[in-house]
Amino acid sequence: MPFISSPSLFNPTLAGIFAPVNATTRFSSRIQKNQVSRIEREGNGSRRKVLIFMIPLVSSGLLDSLSASGKVKGSNPYNEKRLLEQNKKMQAANNVPNDFPSFIREGFQVKVVASDNYQKRDSGLMYLDIEVGNGDCPRDGQQVIFHYIGYNESGRRIDSTYLQGSPAKIRLGNKALVPGFEEGIRDMRPGGKRRLIIPPELGPPVGPSTFFSSKQFEVFDVELLSVQDCQRRTIGFYSDVICN
Repeated sequence: MPFISSPSLFNPTLAGIFAPVNATTRFSSRIQKNQVSRIEREGNGSRRKVLIFMIPLVSSGLLDSLSASGKVKGSNPYNEKRLLEQNKKMQAANNVPNDFPSFIREGFQVKVVASDNYQKRDSGLMYLDIEVGNGDCPRDGQQVIFHYIGYNESGRRIDSTYLQGSPAKIRLGNKALVPGFEEGIRDMRPGGKRRLIIPPELGPPVGPSTFFSSKQFEVFDVELLSVQDCQRRTIGFYSDVICN
């Protein structure tokens, strides 16, 4: 859904992904202290001392390379092709519309695969104009009335005003919309239809108290129905905003 509950929840950050360096240092010192152990054996009246040496993982740098391989993956064209095919299969099962973007996800790294018909802005927002409307673009303080369908990366529909039976209404400029959604609808014209590809940086907040559980790209098909002017009305001690 393109609505958010609080502007202060924009752009949540990830923490605690990588382990601190001090943990590796303490582990290395323990290995070095136990690198050599002595075992005493007695047999046939004589005492023999046998030295057992442990493999010097830390001194050879092997431990560092093993731990680093778990954090950073090299680009593998074959693996990317397999992930792309998996994503397309899931999208086909979800009956995505034509010219729908595909996503190659490896952990937190995501590549967007879209046709040349899409435009990309400096903010990271991508969009495709399916139909260009007529009239003026909405401004701050005006109310926009629109339909939308929201999809996740696999093409599953996560929300739709068409299924709800009524369009959405919201005033621009009060930070009630997801940043990428508001940016994408600002230069639309009434009657226009546009597909938005919203990156996580411009998307909704994530967490247990929100609708979204992880940072993902979101895709929205938006149909702008109309734009209305709004005025504040005051009657005695009562005040509200009327849009028509």
